[in-house]
Amino acid sequence: MSLSPIRILLVEDDELFRLGLVTRLTQEPSLEIVAEAEDGETAIAFVHQQVFDMVILDVGLPGIGGIETCRQIKQLQPKLPILILTSHSQPTLINRLIEAQAQGYCVKGVAAEVLILAIRSVAVGASWWDEIASQEIQSVFQQASPLVTEESSTAATNPLTKREQEILSLVAHGKSNREIADALYIAPGTVRVHVHTILQKLEVRDRTQAAIWAIQMGLLPPGETPSK
Repeated sequence: MSLSPIRILLVEDDELFRLGLVTRLTQEPSLEIVAEAEDGETAIAFVHQQVFDMVILDVGLPGIGGIETCRQIKQLQPKLPILILTSHSQPTLINRLIEAQAQGYCVKGVAAEVLILAIRSVAVGASWWDEIASQEIQSVFQQASPLVTEESSTAATNPLTKREQEILSLVAHGKSNREIADALYIAPGTVRVHVHTILQKLEVRDRTQAAIWAIQMGLLPPGETPSK
């Protein structure tokens, strides 16, 4: 039995770019663009009226703009995943998107295969921050906490077990529960329990914030980013 396609709300004001994106994404049997909006107000109205599996959202929208649109959609549907697709990459923008609870971020022009992987990852509850965003998140935390680099400091403030750290590292790399289970040879249900425990221990509300915590604490090996 085939799985139902991922139902997507696409919010993009550039008509030509939106058309090209729809044309490419509809070639994927697992993806379905069920609604399109050119501004945030229309997108929010769609969320009121229809059920979606995820939202692909441009930041540079007319009207209330992409960040406020993201925030309001999250107020309406806290569990509805939102992937940001934009031409902007300023650190302050990324910080605001994190605060607005976006699950992922891709810069326009990314390879179609990468974008499709990001869409699928975000749709199943994983986070996805591209290399540019990941570097800027790391830079922000390094500037904010330049002294938190010693292993002793990390150990003193890290409440996670070794297994939980392994799972969090995979979460930060955008892996789904099923992918984590396969990688660690454990049951998906066990992964869900571990992820729930991790969120409770770190006192964060979702996987995205947990992944950011992992970057801040230096749990990812040097040179790695959570987008791959």
